[in-house]
Amino acid sequence: MGRSALIRTGLTTLLLAGTWAATGALPSAAAAPAPTGTTAPAAEAPASAGLVSAMRRDLGLTESQATARIAADKKATAIAGKARGAAGSAYGGSWIDAKSGALTVAVADARRAGAVRATGARVELVRYSAGRLNAVKDRIDRLAAGGAVPSGAATDGAASAGASGSATASAPAGVSSWRVDPATNRVVVDVVASHKDDNDVRAFVAQAEKAGPVAVDEVAARPGTKAAGTVGGDPWYTGNIRCSIGFSVNGGFVTAGHCGQPGGSVTGWDGSYIGNIQGSTFPGNDYAWVNVGSGWWTVPVVLGWGTVSDQLVRGSAAAPVGAAICRSGSTSHWHCGNVQATNVTVNYAQGAVYSMTQTSVCVEGGDSGGSYISGDQAQGVTSGGSGDCTSGGQSFFQPINPILSHYGLTLQTSA
Repeated sequence: MGRSALIRTGLTTLLLAGTWAATGALPSAAAAPAPTGTTAPAAEAPASAGLVSAMRRDLGLTESQATARIAADKKATAIAGKARGAAGSAYGGSWIDAKSGALTVAVADARRAGAVRATGARVELVRYSAGRLNAVKDRIDRLAAGGAVPSGAATDGAASAGASGSATASAPAGVSSWRVDPATNRVVVDVVASHKDDNDVRAFVAQAEKAGPVAVDEVAARPGTKAAGTVGGDPWYTGNIRCSIGFSVNGGFVTAGHCGQPGGSVTGWDGSYIGNIQGSTFPGNDYAWVNVGSGWWTVPVVLGWGTVSDQLVRGSAAAPVGAAICRSGSTSHWHCGNVQATNVTVNYAQGAVYSMTQTSVCVEGGDSGGSYISGDQAQGVTSGGSGDCTSGGQSFFQPINPILSHYGLTLQTSA
């Protein structure tokens, strides 16, 4: 495991002995102590020089703009929970305004606007609450799982249809995904542009529109999962599949569920045995966890691959829509972008995966399972995407806190 010393610098030098094994040259993505706390703990510095450098490269920012962006995102994340509580049942979602950097909260009842503004958030009055929009999306989820969507507006507050991980999508391949979009106050169905006029796509959209406020958008391609055959690099392997480590948890690490089945043997970048897949689910959800032993151990670090400094993980407060976010993976290494949407259902060829987060960060084969991090807060593990890191694209990750909750895991963090 001496190879790790070749790429580690700065404060992470103190963690060298276990860092490479723990993150296996495979990015560790967001993990949290348990989805209990939502307020990010204070960090000594807003970001490392390497993180700022990556944001300058991928987001076209100057150094001062990148630093200001990190500070604004952190502030917005800190007040997001308070703003949601102030809005109550009138909460319609939130996002970070691209120009001002301020957190904007959609509110479906003008009587709640003053309380939301008092938290420091901006307010936009809308017609539909997040509960109403989530109920519409749940109806579309059931349609994709082979059900039917009755005519008429949806009611508030339905739980996610994909929470159990048992549904299998029957949506046509020309439908890429669907998501709640707070900025437009609609549920947006993404269709592949070249298939928008296919009869089955038109029929699916027509049924979806019966659920309530729905808009249709076009994308270039359908996303696919990002596992890969055995290739060089610093990955974790099971059988002939290579994926990336997400985040260290007490006793192991979390990663993508489509990478392997429970019981599968896992080896690290050097070919030595790490442990076994203890739990895995896909489709429905896309997450798994692997126990760590046999001389391997865990640390709260996301690899920077020598391009940026390795990043310490201090928590798992979820970043709002519009926040900057970066990803580490064993194929394309370190890239950054923006959070574009939450609560997205992705229509993979293998079946629908629910409650995903959509980003503008590129991904490539073998990046599956890798880490998404915003500042020092773990966000989730790579599931899939479209495009690549040469031509660009978009990607989806499974949020970290539901993974921790499902398996009863605790995110490993740095004090």
